[in-house]
Amino acid sequence: MRRISKLTRVAVGVASLALAATACGGTSSENGDSGGSKEDLGLAIAYDIGGKGDQSFNDAAFAGLTKAKDEFGYKTADVEPTEGETDADKEQRLASLARQGYNPIIGVGYAYGTAMKAVAAKYPKTTFGIVDSVVEGDNVASLVFAEEQASYLAGVAAAKATKTKTVGFVGGVDIPLIHKFQAGYEQGVKDTDPKVKVIPQYLTQTAEEGGFSSPDKGKAAAEGQIEKNADVVYQAAGLSGQGVIEAAAKAKVWAIGVDSDQYRQEALAAYKDYILTSALKDVGGAVYTLAKSVEDDKPLTGTQVFDLEVNGVGLSESNPKMAEVPGLTDAVAKAKEGIIDGSIKVETEQ
Repeated sequence: MRRISKLTRVAVGVASLALAATACGGTSSENGDSGGSKEDLGLAIAYDIGGKGDQSFNDAAFAGLTKAKDEFGYKTADVEPTEGETDADKEQRLASLARQGYNPIIGVGYAYGTAMKAVAAKYPKTTFGIVDSVVEGDNVASLVFAEEQASYLAGVAAAKATKTKTVGFVGGVDIPLIHKFQAGYEQGVKDTDPKVKVIPQYLTQTAEEGGFSSPDKGKAAAEGQIEKNADVVYQAAGLSGQGVIEAAAKAKVWAIGVDSDQYRQEALAAYKDYILTSALKDVGGAVYTLAKSVEDDKPLTGTQVFDLEVNGVGLSESNPKMAEVPGLTDAVAKAKEGIIDGSIKVETEQ
């Protein structure tokens, strides 16, 4: 049976690192594993849909890569996805990084599952990591998060901030992973104020349709929810979430960000006053943690769980306007304590 562990502490704050560093790749090697590389090659990441610049999920992973690069002084690589790519394309990308000698290699997103299982078996001396999915393999670390816990806290904040008693949820793609966000959010709202109505909406049924990479779709969805009287909209939609935040700001209602502290994102600075908070997911910390384990010659494998107890998820407090919402700060703190001590059980499905 594979080991399931809960890390004692992740690298808190990695996701807030500057994202301006440029990663560079290494020289190709035809050896079958990383041990044959003549260069000191370290962490490589392969991005999810939306790529670098999403101000969210992928950028958080890049922040972790940047921290590892700066601390360990080795070469890194970060590789963009291509539109409409297949599992075979992903497999080729991961195998290329392994041949060049990168170690560890992390696939950012559940979409890498099939490809990683195949490639990891061919490169047993290389440590692989996958974010948001569980892949079986002796040299694979599955980096998974308690998204429902952070979303519960977002729901508490939304219930305290709404004046119309109507809030929205915009999910990028209708898949089990995003259902966790919705379930936690709705439970947090209802536990805080049963009179508050939640309007949920998914942008697409599949990632290939652009649910995580289309700000225009996110904007349209948020506008529709605002027309239905929602004055707080939480989005778990990757790059599409930028459109949700824009729509909320233009309507002068609250948006709740996701994954990174979007209040602090430079690309969203024009809308920051309307980003109440963000449900944090320390993807950068998880990426760095795996890189450090390899650097220390103690590579992590199996399922690694990042939750509230280890600061792997949480709720940002950057916007000073949060403190102006009556009861919000205390309610969030109480909910966090309840989740950690087990008195609050957060659901992962609606």
